[in-house]
Amino acid sequence: MAEPNVDIAQLDESQQSALQTYTAVTNQDHAAAIPLLQRSQWNVQIAIAKFFDGETADPVVEARASLESSSTPRQAAHRETLLNGSPSFPRSPASSAQEPAPRVVPQPDDRVAHRPPFILSLVFTPFNLLYRLLSNAFGIFSYLFPFLPRLLSNRRPTASSQGHVTGRRPLTPRDTAARFVREFEEEYGSHSLHFFEGGYAQAYDIAKKDLKYLLVVLISPEHDDTSIFVRETILSSDVAQYINNPQNNIILWAGNVQDSESYQVSIALNCSKFPFSALIVHTPQDSSMSMSTIARITGLTPPATFIAKLQTAIRQQSAALERVRSTRAEQAASRNIREEQNSAYDRSLAQDRERARQRKEAEAAKARAEQDAEARAELERTQKRKIEQWRRWKASKLAPEPGLEIKDATRLSIRLPAGHRVIRRFTSGSEIEDVYAFVECFEYLESDQSMSNDREPSDFEHRYSFNLVSPMPREVYDLKSGGSIGSRIGRSGNLIVETLDEGEDDT
Repeated sequence: MAEPNVDIAQLDESQQSALQTYTAVTNQDHAAAIPLLQRSQWNVQIAIAKFFDGETADPVVEARASLESSSTPRQAAHRETLLNGSPSFPRSPASSAQEPAPRVVPQPDDRVAHRPPFILSLVFTPFNLLYRLLSNAFGIFSYLFPFLPRLLSNRRPTASSQGHVTGRRPLTPRDTAARFVREFEEEYGSHSLHFFEGGYAQAYDIAKKDLKYLLVVLISPEHDDTSIFVRETILSSDVAQYINNPQNNIILWAGNVQDSESYQVSIALNCSKFPFSALIVHTPQDSSMSMSTIARITGLTPPATFIAKLQTAIRQQSAALERVRSTRAEQAASRNIREEQNSAYDRSLAQDRERARQRKEAEAAKARAEQDAEARAELERTQKRKIEQWRRWKASKLAPEPGLEIKDATRLSIRLPAGHRVIRRFTSGSEIEDVYAFVECFEYLESDQSMSNDREPSDFEHRYSFNLVSPMPREVYDLKSGGSIGSRIGRSGNLIVETLDEGEDDT
């Protein structure tokens, strides 16, 4: 029964956080993720484990089956079935249909080779050599008398010690895959097949995520049909070309059942006879996370039959996978559109913030410019007031023009900047600055305004903006040279007021 639709807005904060974490790991859509999280009591770790390992109808039944399958008698019987090719129990007719394909992860004890301390290695070295000699001798007798392994089958070791009996050192899944590829090429020569160089669980996860077909090939070097199957079927040009065709989306993973991981995979896939091949793929019609075995090929199989079985299984499952691919493509497109919209919104927001910043800076610069202009204007007004105040004060301090009865006086004819000429008498002992002050304050001296109450402005130094020049011969009577009027000009003189350029200083 389909799960009811749940609105994300109705979830609380912890549930939304769990949903976000789960979808980030599994890349599953919300419609399928929410029901799984509800069945997992919103536990993200349990939900992720169910997504990759698949859900079971009853965990108690699964645990009981696992315990039963791990028992020593059943493993021994299963191994005998694989080696001899004669199953000890009949398969039901329904076993040929799709079966759940579990995700197999090798146990840590099977992947790590524990080495004893160096001292113990030295002590047990003689026993180890004796054990190897006896094992080699038993191998020779087994070759000469094939019935001996069957008689001693009850004494064969279980799967936990399989790697030690076969003399194969337990390795990590990646190293085990590399060892299989190397031994395969040493036995059968160079080939065009592309084996997945990783563990079964990694290939399983990639096939589930990318919606590809996982072709599992398990071989046993002890089986008589292994060499014929590999040379005539797996390495045939038609089979290799079909497997390597990118359009078929096949991931090829192969293993030797003498390795612990491959043996565990054979048990999980209910392998009953060698050589064994299984095609595993995601089956969305069962559940949104299920991986099922859609084809099983056992024993010697001609290349044409092998390809036909793969084609039939892929054709039956292709429609469901295409729907899932379309759904994922739509979700990816929607996600890309949302990301582009969010990116465009962020860019627009950044542009608005930049424009606001520039506008604030422009307004601040304008305010500062206005303040500076106002300050300069106020300074100019203050300077102008102080100049006017100084002129009135200086005009009140100038000595009056001496009368005609004063014989020791200098008569000056001064042409002002306005163009008209003024004649004025000065005492010979007066400073040359009195002439400058007379010209500067002339307009106030001509007016009838009372200037007796004016004071000299404070914090002000007056600078004259002109020079007094005698035209014939030309001579400048600057203030820097100082001196009295009589000593510098004489009894009379003709002066012109020349305005200084801006930046010049007469003092």
